[in-house]
Amino acid sequence: MEPLEGAAELAADAVELREPELRLEDPASPGEEQADVEAADAPGGGRCWPCGAWVCGGSPGDPARKKASCPGLGLFYTLLSAFLFSVASLLVKKVQGVHAVEISAFRCMFQMLVIIPCLIYRKSGFIGPKGQRLFLLLRGLFGSCAMILMYYAFQTTSLADATVIAFSCPVFTSIFAWIFLKEKYSLWDALFMLFALVGVILIVRPPFLFGSDTSGMNKSYSEHIKGTFAAIGHAVLAAMTLVILRKMGKSVDYFLSIWYYVILGLPECAVILFIIGGWSIPYCGLDRLFLILIGLLGLGGQIFITKAVQIEKAGLVAIMKTMDIVFAFIFQIAFFDNMPTWWTVGGALCVVASTTGATIRRWIQSSTVQQ
Repeated sequence: MEPLEGAAELAADAVELREPELRLEDPASPGEEQADVEAADAPGGGRCWPCGAWVCGGSPGDPARKKASCPGLGLFYTLLSAFLFSVASLLVKKVQGVHAVEISAFRCMFQMLVIIPCLIYRKSGFIGPKGQRLFLLLRGLFGSCAMILMYYAFQTTSLADATVIAFSCPVFTSIFAWIFLKEKYSLWDALFMLFALVGVILIVRPPFLFGSDTSGMNKSYSEHIKGTFAAIGHAVLAAMTLVILRKMGKSVDYFLSIWYYVILGLPECAVILFIIGGWSIPYCGLDRLFLILIGLLGLGGQIFITKAVQIEKAGLVAIMKTMDIVFAFIFQIAFFDNMPTWWTVGGALCVVASTTGATIRRWIQSSTVQQ
């Protein structure tokens, strides 16, 4: 998953979609990407040259919002997006000798090269509406921190564990939306939160519950616990990012939101690297290629998830997005020869059940409101 802008940042990829607003949370992103599909509701119009789609701002009446001519095309786009985000996550783990913060910095630099021309073309400015600047700053700060934590989680714990925990994001989103946006929080939401909590506990396996059993962990338990807490931190910050995006609504351009994420994330990464002394240029040409591919795959994943929510029902897209977890399991077995434990499998089932249940419930609620 890409740390969403990171959906998209990226782009996770935790998932949260609501109709008719079509919001999606994508860790992945890691964070990557946090709500890259906000493009579906962005103000303004015109086709964006980087992706060739109406992601720069379409209205419900635009052709891109109409039902796909090919049945299942939106779900195929979602599957392709999940695959691209998962490959990017795999490359993050494969890069050798490069700190997660430095990978995040490279991601921000790459994304900046794409965002600046888009903002100039759309004449959106680089500051944003006066009343929304504080929210934009918070969105940029939380989103960039979420991306760094997701990449760190990928490097310090297994790919499957980090991805599954990141998918608990919708549970935190419901809580923060209840606190800050005064949205309803029902017993169903509490039940879904309990499922997600059980799933995280099964993955973390705290010693006071499971003893000293560390079977299935390639690294020490201390490294595993660092990675799991980083993934939890990503889920929390990604949820805060989504709540902020909901608060801003359609008053802020999608690309302007990403711009704040990039422009705050890059200096943040630079400061952290200076403090920890972690900056290093990859000596291996393959690692340099991986860094470039991480940016390209993240952008591709964002484009396809955006196109998916434009032509497919949000609830179906959210459920299909859980394929991120399936790909994480496959890649962990195929590329790291690390068979996930039954604890991880059980945790994944709990988190997927929580995410899917919360998505279906919100989908039903929004359909009832529309009727």
